[in-house]
Amino acid sequence: MFKNLQSKIKRMGTGFGILSIAVGLLNAQQWVDVGSAGSISTGGSSYNNLAIDTQGNYYVSYYDVSVQKGSVKKFNGTSWSYVGGSAGVTTSTATYNSLSLDTSGNVYYTNQWGYPNSGMEVRKFDGTSWSLLSLPFTETTNYQASAVAPNGIPYVYASVGSGTVKRFVSGVWEQVGPTNIAGANPTHAEMVIGTNGKVYVCHIASGVKVFENSLTASAADTWSLVGGASVGSAFTEGGNSTSDIAIGTDNTLYVVYSSTAANNRRLNVKKFDGTNWVQVGNADFGISNDLYNISIALTPSGKLYTVASGWSVNGGKNTVYEFDTTTNTWTTFGGDFVSDGTALYNDLQYDAVSNTLVLTYSQNGVRVKRVQLPATTPTCNNADPGTNPGDTSCVTFTYKGQQVTYTTVRGADGKVWLQQNLGSRQVATSMADAESYGDFFQWGRWDDGHQDRNSVMANVPSPNTPMGLNNSNSFILGVWWGGNDLSDQWTATSNSFSSTNGVDPCKAIGQDWKMPSQADWTATKNAEVINSPATAYASKLKLPAGGNRSFVDGAFDYVGQRGYFWSSTTTGLGAKYFYVGTTIGNPSAGGPRGQGQSIRCIKDVTTGLGTSDIRKIAVGVYPNPTNGILHVKTDSDIDKVNVTNVVGQKMNVQFSNNMINMQQLQKGIYIVELQLKNGQKISKKVIKN
Repeated sequence: MFKNLQSKIKRMGTGFGILSIAVGLLNAQQWVDVGSAGSISTGGSSYNNLAIDTQGNYYVSYYDVSVQKGSVKKFNGTSWSYVGGSAGVTTSTATYNSLSLDTSGNVYYTNQWGYPNSGMEVRKFDGTSWSLLSLPFTETTNYQASAVAPNGIPYVYASVGSGTVKRFVSGVWEQVGPTNIAGANPTHAEMVIGTNGKVYVCHIASGVKVFENSLTASAADTWSLVGGASVGSAFTEGGNSTSDIAIGTDNTLYVVYSSTAANNRRLNVKKFDGTNWVQVGNADFGISNDLYNISIALTPSGKLYTVASGWSVNGGKNTVYEFDTTTNTWTTFGGDFVSDGTALYNDLQYDAVSNTLVLTYSQNGVRVKRVQLPATTPTCNNADPGTNPGDTSCVTFTYKGQQVTYTTVRGADGKVWLQQNLGSRQVATSMADAESYGDFFQWGRWDDGHQDRNSVMANVPSPNTPMGLNNSNSFILGVWWGGNDLSDQWTATSNSFSSTNGVDPCKAIGQDWKMPSQADWTATKNAEVINSPATAYASKLKLPAGGNRSFVDGAFDYVGQRGYFWSSTTTGLGAKYFYVGTTIGNPSAGGPRGQGQSIRCIKDVTTGLGTSDIRKIAVGVYPNPTNGILHVKTDSDIDKVNVTNVVGQKMNVQFSNNMINMQQLQKGIYIVELQLKNGQKISKKVIKN
């Protein structure tokens, strides 16, 4: 149950590219065997791990009782085969192990160097053969985990020294932070890496604890306890996991654990909101007591699933649960039971290519099952809402490297607005709906990662203007862009920013979208009669009270109590924003540019494209599948071309003479987005052979 950036964001997939060949036989909410019925192993198994690459191939590692070594198998969409050609890739027994992938398709497998040896083995499979790396640990290693950073550097964790992490750089293992992370004897370790430059370790040590450190930390850089406290109190039971961690595309952390015997060893899920660990849904849930063999999965849209099997009831069968945001409760998914017998060593993952939930477990050998999930991306024609205040529609655009669809609304001021904050998962369902808060931007900055609630912090750059950011994804502490010149602007596009003009993040939606000005906020404040958080939420815009992030220490203030929404207008204090306090709605508030605040975008042109206009434009791409050169046929001029893989990463391609050169890309599925001169965006799914 040890995952990595790709397999659990680890799960950055888009969720909209459904491969019909792979899932055509799947029925909605019906678990089916993957590849073949029954076990994929030749004998008994334990300590299973599941990872899924960007092409939708499944990798399963396990302790293989038939050969008394660790084995790894791959499912290519049709059949299972041994990675490396044969079973048993380890030196000897490998009852504790982990599995992770990098973006290039390399497989990393760690295992306990079995008796009579001690330590941890790490192997890399490069697509042809396995190679044994130098040993990161020579002491006896039981609980372990691994993950691969976005730059391809592998990280490993061992329970050695009460918790130690190392990374493999230029053929040498470097220690990340000091040993003794847990301060006690840790068990059930997991590791995830975010896009915010941080590595997280979750393990049980006098409660479930999550620690964080920088990916570039030295051996002396201390580990920090996330939230300053335990996530919760959990029980342990041998090697069968009773906790797991997942990380979202916005770097939000989620932890599932089984409570202590006093609470009947049932399931709890909590997330870190930037300050505290908060309960997700009802506490102590599950259809039985004594739950263990726990794993959690998270889709890019934020949908949560978890799995567990019973300890002494229901014959130890598996049950998968999903979180219902409407009722704020956990319910069974795909039937009461997935397995037909006792299930151990669960690992649950999300497959972005086929939009399926995949589960591996041990039941007289290794079993792998999956279930089709409902489509997560609504059909959207990017048309403006109707002319009546409160009419809604939608718009699709690329944010944080993946395609998203947001709700739009006609405000009482007659303008078209987003009805949700940038970075939010949904339109607010209450003024204190955490899923609607979204990201916190510093004034004049754009979608570079700094807006994530878990982003790393750094001092002011030099020069202290947009030109000095140099692709920084850090939240700046101190007086950012401190000249406070009234000539500074926040209106640039991504290729035209300067020392006096930052990139407008709303331009990602389209050239006719922008940051609202102070005048825009004044107009909507008056039209909607916004004078408190309650009236802000009751408005057509559904503005939540997301609070702000301090430029002094990065702390979050007034979350769930007050609203802070940037405008594009400057002030001698920094910049103007729309402040929604207990008894006030003030569009003339001014504050320092370094403060992190919400962004709500407005459309500068409100006529937009109707569906009749869209139908007039014919666009085709061919051949599909392609061997490398993709031709685009359209009766409209093309303004921009973006190509992303199924996990939302932007690909470097050349476009000229209505031809896209994809020859250097790996085989797989890609999303080609064409932005036409008239503002319309069209996406096509393309298979590269």
